[in-house]
Amino acid sequence: MAEFDLSGVNLPYNLDAEQSVLGAILMDGGAINEVIGTLHPEHFHVDLNRDIYSVMVQMSMSSESIDIVTVLDGCMRHGVFETAEQAKEYLTRLMQAVPSISSVAKYANIVVEKYMLRSLIYAAKEIIDAANEGADDANSIVDFAEQKIYDIRSGAESKSLTHISGIVYERVKALNELVHTAAQNGGQPVMTGLATLYSELDRRIFGLNKSDLIILAARPGMGKTSFAMNIAANVGKKYRDKAVCVFSLEMSKEQIVARMLSSEAMLPSEALKTGNVSNEKWSDIMTGADILSQLPIYIDDTPGCNVSMIKSKLRRIKNLGVVIIDYLQLMSSVKNYNGNRVVEISEITRNLKIMAKELNVPVIALSQLARGPEQRPDKRPLLSDLRDSGSIEQDADIVLFLYRNAYYDKTDPNPNVCECIVAKNRHGETGTAYLGWNGEFTKFSNIEVRLNNQQ
Repeated sequence: MAEFDLSGVNLPYNLDAEQSVLGAILMDGGAINEVIGTLHPEHFHVDLNRDIYSVMVQMSMSSESIDIVTVLDGCMRHGVFETAEQAKEYLTRLMQAVPSISSVAKYANIVVEKYMLRSLIYAAKEIIDAANEGADDANSIVDFAEQKIYDIRSGAESKSLTHISGIVYERVKALNELVHTAAQNGGQPVMTGLATLYSELDRRIFGLNKSDLIILAARPGMGKTSFAMNIAANVGKKYRDKAVCVFSLEMSKEQIVARMLSSEAMLPSEALKTGNVSNEKWSDIMTGADILSQLPIYIDDTPGCNVSMIKSKLRRIKNLGVVIIDYLQLMSSVKNYNGNRVVEISEITRNLKIMAKELNVPVIALSQLARGPEQRPDKRPLLSDLRDSGSIEQDADIVLFLYRNAYYDKTDPNPNVCECIVAKNRHGETGTAYLGWNGEFTKFSNIEVRLNNQQ
């Protein structure tokens, strides 16, 4: 943590709990498995205890047996103690201080709780300093304060340097689980993110991954809003415990839901405007409405939102799964750039990427394209067509383009085929995923396309 002048402030910690955790692990090496997932070295207040636990974590990762002899040796190799006598004396004292080995998880919870209280004190001091200095505007300071509290509540470790041992352990553990899942899946690749349920797209991007900024761009009329809402519905159906938050800066809540109802009930979109609905179709409408009403989807249609406003609203959502913003060019910036839209969009995309990382969720931002494709014989979009700023491509982890050749060529033999072009992918290969498109119901679907261009 950062160093502050905290004269007169007693930083909370529980020495007995810290020592009892370490002593329990020394007496029963297997006890570390009960706490290693939640208790990290930086949670310890006493430097010596923190260093001893770091040694234990590294030994656990290396599958070494943990007892007083091996931990003493490890501590000496890492320079935790000056002499072996000091090490033996302190480690023995830790073992003698343990009330009950079976309560190791409770001791660990106490250590973590005291760490959170100390974090709150440090955060409060940072907020006070930021407000006193007044270098930023009030909205920026409020956002800074909210983020600090959110980090503490969510257990984020952004306020301190984290020793690599804990990070490596978590990655190895996650990889091990992934290997087992892949083996159970017949050796097939396993998605690390939330499935869009568009199989070819998921195969290329491994689902919607945490902290990713995904740009979905297309020329007008290609169906990018419909595709985003289809993804929202698919994620909502598959992951009932994950909140899907949609920020619509162009269309109203009612218009968004109307499109989703059209896709779900297979109801022609114009019927929602004209009221020309047959009696037989009402059963499908009510079924579709019932399905949508039970999905964990939240919609906000506040015009001109900025990233700070969006982030403030998202922090109040529990079990956030994915964020969709429609669309990027309608967002506003907190700062005034005197009409310099390129710089403004650059700031917005940079802050969207920061937001995705801070909230640890995938963020899908829809974007307009410049008119470049219209001027070329091959009208498929390129990264250079992203409108207003090259930083969109730079900040994005994944860039998806939607392209329907039939939109330009009315003689195309496959009018219902849409290409989802993965133009940038930090996690894997680029290429094209083919989708089915039904404009009447604003619905995308999985299809198979043969290489001879016959559907």
